[in-house]
Amino acid sequence: MKISGKRLHYPITQTPEIARSFARDQKSLAAFYRGRRILVTGGMGFIGSNLAIALVERGARVTVVDAQVPGCGWHPSNLEPVSDRIECCPGDIADSAHMRPLVADQQVIFNLAGEISHINSMNNPARDLGINCEAQVRFLDLCRSENPGATIVYSSSRQVYGRPKYLPVDEAHPIHPVDYNGVHNYAAEHYHFLLRQQFQMPTICLRLGNTYGPRLGIHQDCRGFIDTFVRKALDGDQIVVYGDGRQLRGMTYVDDVVDAFLRAGQAGPSSSPVYNVGNPAPVSLWQIAETLCRIAGSPPPRLTPFPPERQVIDIGDYYPNPEKFCREFGWTPRVGLEEGLRKTVEFFRTGGHHRLHADPHSFS
Repeated sequence: MKISGKRLHYPITQTPEIARSFARDQKSLAAFYRGRRILVTGGMGFIGSNLAIALVERGARVTVVDAQVPGCGWHPSNLEPVSDRIECCPGDIADSAHMRPLVADQQVIFNLAGEISHINSMNNPARDLGINCEAQVRFLDLCRSENPGATIVYSSSRQVYGRPKYLPVDEAHPIHPVDYNGVHNYAAEHYHFLLRQQFQMPTICLRLGNTYGPRLGIHQDCRGFIDTFVRKALDGDQIVVYGDGRQLRGMTYVDDVVDAFLRAGQAGPSSSPVYNVGNPAPVSLWQIAETLCRIAGSPPPRLTPFPPERQVIDIGDYYPNPEKFCREFGWTPRVGLEEGLRKTVEFFRTGGHHRLHADPHSFS
C-alpha cells in the first residue's frame, strides 16, 4: 500500500485564531438555519439525532422521519432534549403517501436513513438492498416530483472505497467495496448524482469514516467496532481487539460530523457531488481500546484472531484525506480522541445509562 508523503495539518489543539474562526462560522450557520424548514431522515439514529438537536438549537424548523427498523440504530430517547421543539414522524421513506406532505416544503433535506451494518448486509443482502437502495429510489423520486429545489445532503460511507490502495484516501481513490453495504451505498450515491446531473437538483454526498460520541448505538453487536468497545468498557468487560491491533482508523467525534453536515447544507451550485468527511489523524484500534479502557476504568484490552466472517470484509487501514471539503466549506475536526472518548463515556454514565442493556428486539 502506498502511503502519501504529504502530511495533512488539521490541528486538534485549537489556537485562539482557529477558535475565533469557528465562532464566526457558528454565528453564520445559526443565521442560515434560523427559521429554515429542515427534514432529517433517519433522525432518531446516532448521527441523525445529534444533527436534529443541533439544528433545533440553531432555530431551524425541524421534521424528523425514522422507520424505526430493528437493527438500524435508532433509540426512543435520542431526541429527548428537543422533543417539545421538533416534529417527529415515524415512518418509512419508501412510503410515498406518508412522505409526500413531509417533503413538499422543506428547504434542506438531510438524508441519513439507512442500514450501516456490514455484517448484516452480508448475512441478508436483500434486506440491505431494500433499505439502502429501493427505499432511496422511491424517496428521491418523490423529492424530484414534489420539491426539486431542496438541497439534499446524503450520508454515505468510506466503505465504498473498500481496501485502500493508498493513504490517506481522497475522493479520486478507486471504488472497490468489499461488502453489500458498500455496494448499496455507492448505488445510492449515484441516485443522488443522477438527480443532480439530469434534473439540476442540488444534491451532495458525504463519505463518512468511523464516527463516535453521544447516542452511539452501543446496544447492538452487529454495528461498528467502536459501538462494541464503548459498551464493553462501560460494562467493565474486557475489550477484545481482532487481529494484531495495528489497524489504523481516522476517528471523528460526532459533533465534528454534525458541523460538516451543517456546512454542507449551505452548498451552492458550484459544490462537488461528493466529499470525504473524517479525521485524517490515524490511530490504531489498540490505541483506541487502551485509551477507552483507561478512561472508563475497565480491564485492559486483549487481542484475538479475526473471526472468518469479519476477516473477509475487513478493509485494513483507513484514514481519509478531507482536504477538498475543508477547503470549500472551512471545516476542520476539532475534537481529539482522548477528549471525544471522555465525552462519550460521560454521556452514557450520566444521562444515557438506560441505553446500555436495552432489549434490542424491542426497538432496534
